[in-house]
Amino acid sequence: MILSTCESITGKEIVEQLGIARGSTVRARNIGRDIFAGLKNIVGGEIEEYTKLQAQAREEALERMQKDAKKLGANAIVNVRFTTSMITQGASELLAYGTAVKLK
Repeated sequence: MILSTCESITGKEIVEQLGIARGSTVRARNIGRDIFAGLKNIVGGEIEEYTKLQAQAREEALERMQKDAKKLGANAIVNVRFTTSMITQGASELLAYGTAVKLK
């Protein structure tokens, strides 16, 4: 599956647009990470636990988006984007979406 943040893929021809492909995940913080993050806030620097949590969420959302695109019969997704929203305090959704297409 080819993924692109652009409207097209260089050297490839889009022969059919199949619709929106999307994948999401909802992740929550945990008490262990929150305690460590609180300590990090005192001294400053990157909060690696949250960075890892977000990276895992992005990968899971991308995988789910690709599965959705395959169900539509796509072999590529263009205009890939991410968005987040807060579900409740301490839990957020990460959504990956794009246009599922067939390439020649």
